[in-house]
Parts: sequence; structure tokens; C-alpha cells
Amino acid sequence: MNVQDAISSLQQRVSISSTISPLEHRHLAELLTQSVALMPNKKAFTSLGFSLTYGELDRLATAFASYLQNHTSAVKGDRIAIMLPNLVQYPVIFFGALKAGLVVVNTNPLYTERELVHQFNDSGAKILVALANAGDLLERVIPQTSVKQVIMTELADLHGFISRVTINFAARYIKKMVPAFNIPNAESLRHCLKRGLNNEFINVAITPDDIALLQYTGGTTGLSKGAILNHRNLLSNVTQMRALFDNFTEIDLLSAQDPDNQDTVVLPLPLYHVYACTLSAQMVALGQHCLLIPNPRDLDATIKAMRPWTISVFCGLNTLFVALCAREDFRALNFSSLSVTVSGGMALTSDAANRWEEVTGCKVYEGYGLTETSPVVSLNTGYKNDAGRKLGYIGVVAPSTEIKVVNNEGESLACNQEGELCVRGPQVMQGYWQQPEKTAEVLSDDGWFATGDIAFVDEQGFPKIVDRKKDMIIVSGFNVYPNELEDVISSHPSVLECAVVGGSDERTGEKVRVFIVKADEALTEQQVIDFCRDQLTAYKVPSDVVFIDELPKSNVGKILRRELRE
Repeated sequence: MNVQDAISSLQQRVSISSTISPLEHRHLAELLTQSVALMPNKKAFTSLGFSLTYGELDRLATAFASYLQNHTSAVKGDRIAIMLPNLVQYPVIFFGALKAGLVVVNTNPLYTERELVHQFNDSGAKILVALANAGDLLERVIPQTSVKQVIMTELADLHGFISRVTINFAARYIKKMVPAFNIPNAESLRHCLKRGLNNEFINVAITPDDIALLQYTGGTTGLSKGAILNHRNLLSNVTQMRALFDNFTEIDLLSAQDPDNQDTVVLPLPLYHVYACTLSAQMVALGQHCLLIPNPRDLDATIKAMRPWTISVFCGLNTLFVALCAREDFRALNFSSLSVTVSGGMALTSDAANRWEEVTGCKVYEGYGLTETSPVVSLNTGYKNDAGRKLGYIGVVAPSTEIKVVNNEGESLACNQEGELCVRGPQVMQGYWQQPEKTAEVLSDDGWFATGDIAFVDEQGFPKIVDRKKDMIIVSGFNVYPNELEDVISSHPSVLECAVVGGSDERTGEKVRVFIVKADEALTEQQVIDFCRDQLTAYKVPSDVVFIDELPKSNVGKILRRELRE
């Protein structure tokens, strides 16, 4: 069966349009303007126990835009790096920079000196906004880069006086989180906002084709590359996400426009990651209240932050679901209002999905996307008894999005045939920043982006990611996909989580190695192998079983198979 016909048939069955309507906005900041007009007193973002309403967020974002316009040399198109965890300062800076016509360079605050120097120089960032906790690192980094102006903020800078002084004092002097540093001419965010409030902001002419983000890839296969995402890419993806979210029968997102509605969306994933960044823009467009979690690895603080709120939507990924469900204090939370849980960023195992549903009573809806696609390509949906959901698959393809599966010769394959997944749509990037050769490797002249993922589309129209092309293991000529093995092995009751990689083998070329974090210390290597023999064909059974205390992960929670291979 033809892949596109199967996809279109699924979209029709679950009442998702095959195309999106024309864009209503010229640029991302207009999403905030729209919500301010509808609900200025509705809570927009909360972090560390402090909330900003939509009106307050817009006022501060405009003040920051005014500061950039009146007190810096920045002009439309200049790059500004935002190096912050999930604090309320982030959306203030993000929307303020976009209002001023600048290009945001999302920067991981846990990057090393080498990574920061590369990203700042590659992007040509002129301005940097960062947390004071990284001051000593930035003192070494800045002289090696093109950054001309540094703006520093502390954890509670936007809080009321008592909360601000208490939290910032504790972070600096008790927890010793803020090192001594000397960055010449660095300004405080609070001072910048005060200066901006004293000047009038003049609107900047911004078009959908202007660049909004340079979103850098994870860099797990070498130096990271900046995906060029313009306002059209991101606004299109927000519109596509809206169509997919509207398909959930369990939740009325329009109710968020009621100022008295205190339903909360939990965003534990970092806003510097494209998944959470675009999702937060979507929630602003819907007038949702977003609870930002500064450090989701701190499970104590994460659970404590969730406790006061009526949680309606949770956005996470596989490793976080597993970690939270293992906690008694998380299981004790009230999940009666939790209607939608969305998973992205990495493959969702059936075991993690089933554990989450057992603990919370809410199903997990897996999605798929990439940095280069702004990021959403598809999402499982909740239409009519889950007709749009198939566990282990990546869901319904978004409106105005085409996908195809191709072989090594670039020929399109039929349903149920495995090959490389390619995507075309309005959310696909413009290319990699200043890297035309790298762009040409993955983006065709007619707009098809080669994802590097091995996939197939079944006859119902559901795509399934089999694995990353580079992670595939070849054992005696047979293809072995780590995701499949991880899904099976993680279902063992004594396995907390696992990762599968390939290793060299003189006899078979490659062999299968599995790294396991135990849920039960009594688990043995032989028990794992016997379990796999019952579940898998012989060539897929691991040759090596390695027990470790913790799997290496990126700062957004992805398991780093590369480190395990090394």
C-alpha cells in the first residue's frame, strides 16, 4: 500500500485536517500579544514558587526589548544567546528578544567551555544572557568569543523583595552556587529591565521569513550545528501542534482562556531544547499556565513544585517517567485532573508507558520530532477511544506534513518496508547556519529532510521509528535495532532502565551489549540472557550484560549510547 495514502486515511479517520490554515501571526511574539489581550491577569509561567501573569510577562518582555533597542548596539537579525535553566526569566528574555527582531541562540547552561566557545563563535552571538551560577566559566569563555555584552541574572531576580533576597542569598552564600567572577561591563538583568522601562519601545517590522532561532543540535556525532528556524517554521509548528492537541477528547484547551482556570501544564524539560521551547510557545498561544522545573534531575524539588497545582498536562520523556514512577512521594500526588501526558525527545518504551498509566491513571501519547523540524512531525492523539494512538508508534502525521520512507538509492518504499524516514513541511528548517555542505547532505532542493532515522509506516498509516541509522547493529549480516531490545529488556521486573549498543566481534562483525541499571540487586547476567532468549531471536540476544549504577545521559535526558560504545 502507498505510504501517503495510508497516512491520509488515518488523518481522515481521526478528523485531523491534512493541511493547516494560513498563519494568523507574523512572528512568535504576537502569540504573547494575543494572550495578553484575552487574559492579562491569568498566570502564564511559574518557577521556584513565583508566578508571572500574561500581563506582567508582556510588560517585562517589552521592557527588555526596549533595553535592547535603546541601550545596546543590537539591530534586527543580531544573535542573542540565552543560557538559562527553566526560570521565569527565560520567557521574558525570549519574547523580549523576538520583539526586538533579534535571533535567539538557545544555549545549554551545562555546556563545557569548549562547547560554549564553539556555539557562541559559530552563531556570532553579540549578547549573552546567563545565570550567575556560571559566571566563573563565562569569565574564561567570553574572551575567546564574539560576545560583546553580558547580562547576568540570579535565580530569584524577578521575585518579590523578600523571596528574591532569601533565595538569592541562600544560593550565593549558603549553598555556594554562585562563584566569584569578574566579567568586565556585565550588567544585571534587573538593571537592564529598569532602564528599558524608562524608554519607549518602537515596534520592529518582522516577517514570517525572518530567522527566529538558531537551534543547535545535540552534537552527539561531532560539533553541533545551528538549525535555522524562521518565524514561519515555528508558527507553522505551533499551528500543527494545536490541530493535534485539539484532537484529545479528554481535555478542552480552550478553557485555559478562563482567568479563574488554574489547570497547569508541567514543563520539566529545558526551554533551551526545541521540544520544550516550541511547546511553551504553543501553551502561550493557548493561554495555559506553565509550571517550569529548573532541574528535573532533582526529583525532590520537582515533586515538591508539582504538589500545589492542579496538573492537567505533563510533558516529559521516557527516562523521566521511569524515575518519577519509582518514587513513593510522586505516586502520592493527586492525578485526578491529569488528562494528557506527552512524550518526546527519545523513544518511549512500552514498559515506561504502562508504569506511568498505572501510577497516574493517564496514558502517555508519544510524539516524534527533530531539532530540524521545529520539532513536531507527528503525535499520538486521543480521538474517540484512542483511534489516533498506537503504543510504540509515533502517531498521526501533523497537517501539511509529508513523510516518506526511502531505501539506500533514495527510492520510496511501500507500507511495512523499512528505510530512512524523510520529512517535508512548513516546519522544516531553512538549513544549517553557515554550513551549506552539511545542509546539502540532509536537505534536498525540493525540501525533503533526511532524518537519519530508520522507520516504516504500517497499513493503518502509523509510522514507527525502528532506530537511528547510526545506532543499528549488524550481527552476522542481520540488522539489530537497539530500541527493540531496550523495549523488551526494560519490561523485565528487575530492570529499572537499560541501553543497548554494538561492540566489535571477530566472529560476527558486531555483537550486542546491554547496559542495565537494576531495580533488584539480585538480578544476574544469566537471568537477563535467559529472559532475552525467551523474547528474541538468537542473533538479537546480548552477548554482554553490564550492570552499572547510572546510564550516561544528555542534559535533556537522552541516553548517550555513544559514551557506552566508547
